Amino acid sequence: MGLRSENLRMVGKLVVVAAGMFAFGYTLIPVYRAICEVTGINILSRSEREVPGNGLAGSAAQNLAKNTQVDQSRTITVQFDANARGPWRFKPAQTSIQVHPGELATVMYEFQNAQDRRMTAQAIPSYAPRQAAPHFNKLECFCFNQYTLDPGEKRDWPVTFVIDPRLSKDVTTITLSYTFFEVGGKSAAAPRGGVPEGGA
Repeated sequence: MGLRSENLRMVGKLVVVAAGMFAFGYTLIPVYRAICEVTGINILSRSEREVPGNGLAGSAAQNLAKNTQVDQSRTITVQFDANARGPWRFKPAQTSIQVHPGELATVMYEFQNAQDRRMTAQAIPSYAPRQAAPHFNKLECFCFNQYTLDPGEKRDWPVTFVIDPRLSKDVTTITLSYTFFEVGGKSAAAPRGGVPEGGA
């Protein structure tokens, strides 16, 4: 009899532990989201919608732009910087703009291959101050993709972005800087008779 009652007590304890684990797992995601809201960390929602190298996925980008509230009470200066590691021309069409948090903005970057050969390059972005990076949501960006340009070819690339209104009020200026560098081996020089086929 004693052994049977001990077994029943053990089963009861295991049922309570299993129910507690289920409840913990069920409430974990809402609790995590609440913590993200309070602290301003938005890792979960960014990972759900971000596409590496291209900013946000199409539908997520549209929803973000559509649902974001524009904070008219704040103005942030966004400065644009371009660094080219190689003999080519790379610059923003504007050096800076002023935007409200939550406002959709687009800036063009200009690139020209100033060499006599085809080349492939890509850009890597960086932000200052660093705390602004998680709040700088790019909806369209040329960064991280590789582009091949023929000799003398020019390209204009857009950067469309929204600054999250949860950005600290201490931040009034953000610098978006791109470093553009050649990747892979050097391509052969273009023939003097014209541009070779197969360019980007």
